[in-house]
Amino acid sequence: MNLALLPPPSPPVQSVAAWPLQPRPEVVRGFELPAKPWLPGHRGVDLAGRPGQPVLAATPGTITYAGALAGRGVITITTGPRRTTYEPVVPAVSVGATVKTGTVIGRLSAAGSHCRPRSCLHWGLIQGKQYLNPLTLLPNRPVRLLPLTDRQAQPAEAAPRGTSPDLSPDPAPDGPPDSNGRAAKLVIAATAALTLTAGLLIRRA
Repeated sequence: MNLALLPPPSPPVQSVAAWPLQPRPEVVRGFELPAKPWLPGHRGVDLAGRPGQPVLAATPGTITYAGALAGRGVITITTGPRRTTYEPVVPAVSVGATVKTGTVIGRLSAAGSHCRPRSCLHWGLIQGKQYLNPLTLLPNRPVRLLPLTDRQAQPAEAAPRGTSPDLSPDPAPDGPPDSNGRAAKLVIAATAALTLTAGLLIRRA
């Protein structure tokens, strides 16, 4: 069998994602995964919008939910193990419909907004039972800059004047360390000799 005649393997199919609001909306609040499933967090992102604005399918798939949930209109699009959610939305599609990226699935509702008094779309992503950041679906997702921390390197303090930077001991004075002691001994010896000589001369006189 000639392997050279075999066609190259096709790349894995990847669904194309886009912003669910146009023009590109402001991210009012980002994704905050809670430390534990039962702890508070933000399981999605809030996108600034206006009441009545068209809500678009961010990914292709099948509508698996379109209706009220906890007082808010919710739409779910399922693609394999992945589901994208949109709320609060007045649905314009029915369960079982197949949509493409960019299909209008409803209108943004002012009721149940996460950003009161502003209106915003809460966009979520779930894979299996795990909540994920829906912005990771976008080919050119926004970059969020973090504030600088206070833990910055501080310049080293200058050494006090007259102090060696390496803390080595002060240098010894010029000349041999015992030169002063020798000079003192010579002076004492000379004085003693003069005193002895003077005493002898006095006795002879």
